[in-house]
Amino acid sequence: MKKKMLSNKELSMFCDHMSMALKAGMTPATGIDLMLSDVESEAGRKILEPIAQKCNEGYSFSEAINASGVFPHYACHMIEIGNASGKLEEVMDSLVFHYEREEAIAESIKSAVTYPFLIISMMIAVIIVLIVKVVPIFDKVFKQLGSEMSGVSKSLLNIGNTMTKYSVVFIVIFALLAILFVLFTKTSVGKKAFARLASGFVLTRKFYDRVAAGRFASGMAMTIAAGLDTDESLELVEKLVDNKHMSSKINKARELMAGDAENAPLSFANALSRSMIFSNMYSKMISIGVSTGSVDSVLKKIATSCDDEIEKSMNHTISILEPTLVIILSAIVCLILLSVIMPLLGIMSGIS
Repeated sequence: MKKKMLSNKELSMFCDHMSMALKAGMTPATGIDLMLSDVESEAGRKILEPIAQKCNEGYSFSEAINASGVFPHYACHMIEIGNASGKLEEVMDSLVFHYEREEAIAESIKSAVTYPFLIISMMIAVIIVLIVKVVPIFDKVFKQLGSEMSGVSKSLLNIGNTMTKYSVVFIVIFALLAILFVLFTKTSVGKKAFARLASGFVLTRKFYDRVAAGRFASGMAMTIAAGLDTDESLELVEKLVDNKHMSSKINKARELMAGDAENAPLSFANALSRSMIFSNMYSKMISIGVSTGSVDSVLKKIATSCDDEIEKSMNHTISILEPTLVIILSAIVCLILLSVIMPLLGIMSGIS
């Protein structure tokens, strides 16, 4: 039976607790035992007990983490690097930052998708009630007055009759849409599928490119802090970003750094600029970070800056989307009502 992978929030909490234990001078095995003594949930015990058992049997911390089967490959690989390089504490700190950032982005995307979905669902529900329930009442009034609906109102009546006739089909369609929404927002596979679709969609591509840039900066900061060189870091982070546009840019950066018969190898900062991963300003910051030996700190600042840009973009989109959807809903409802009320007022006026 395949085990459920830990969420970003759970990964962040685990790495944070382990980082504090390491800073206090404890070994990873002691840190796991301490966490195990504090955990209250049965699910938490099932995760920590096999890790503690492996550590007590003499396995390394990275081997115990890998054997648990609940940590993502990236975290396992980074912990293995930290174990081998003696920089496990720095790696755990970097993983805390990385997974807190991933959780914040995931929550922002979820809220940005959920709100419009709920508004649109409400719009559809109101329109269906008007077409299926309200318009037929007006049709009866028209017939009692010796007239019939025509034009737009007649079309709406026909649509309502069709929807009533095939109501089961429409209910199934709406149920499938609701299931897809839950899959895209609640499951890890669905979230990844949605991200791949959205990253290729014209209207959302720029936003997901910004997310990928921040993820790239965060991943590079973590790998460089763990002692990897830039080429190894680029190779590892390419698998992390999960964005085909960013992956192609990373490949281009690696080619520029390697050079060829016609072109001399470029520096890390210049390669990032030429491959359009970062702007010239960010590339200049990285160049200064390389010269001062603080490139990991600079990359972490860039990741934070990308997070701020993402948050501003999300808030701006929601602030525009909210009134726009309300206006559209109000306009559609008014048009439906006017399409039946205006002819009715004309008939009543003629009778008077």
